[in-house]
Amino acid sequence: MPTVDVLDLNNNKVGSIELSDAVFGAEVNEALLYEAVRNYMANHRRGTAKTKTRHEVAGSGKKLWKQKGTGRARMGSIRSPLWRHGGTTHGPQPRDYSYQLPKKMLVGALRSALTAKLNDGAVKVIREFALTDHKTKNFAAALQKLEAPNKVLVIDNGANRNLALGARNIEGLRLLTSKDVNPYHLLDAKQVLISESAAKKLSEGLA
Repeated sequence: MPTVDVLDLNNNKVGSIELSDAVFGAEVNEALLYEAVRNYMANHRRGTAKTKTRHEVAGSGKKLWKQKGTGRARMGSIRSPLWRHGGTTHGPQPRDYSYQLPKKMLVGALRSALTAKLNDGAVKVIREFALTDHKTKNFAAALQKLEAPNKVLVIDNGANRNLALGARNIEGLRLLTSKDVNPYHLLDAKQVLISESAAKKLSEGLA
């Protein structure tokens, strides 16, 4: 089982924790990670791209000239896709890009992402995010002591009002609970700060 130091907000070691080998010591499956990231991004697509067909563009429906006798090609409407300012043929229409990833694939991808981050030394376990107040500058100072770069993922459990208020104005920081973590969030972060209780919950829930 991987053993990780437990730190306080001053970056001092206050203990250690044994993490589940099935979760934090799993084989890194890059194909699963790709599918999980692709699913996350597809589910967040707005799908609002749209072009107008010949029935939607502005323009008269009058026949431009008579069918025969002019020597020109027959033409029925100025809104034809063949004409400038006419409608678009087979253009994009609003659609839903989201789809559901099988639960086993998502769990496997989470294990792979957690293991990859731990192997890279990008995971720090914090005893608890016990902030004395909700001021952003105090939490930012704690991040400086923890040597956390700009893109930080903070994982905690339960309702921590001081943490939620103190972290919401820090650029590049994402605060999530253990149940809301996605492989995309882990791979997108340069550093993962996870509370001891959240680490235990992930070890138990994904094992």
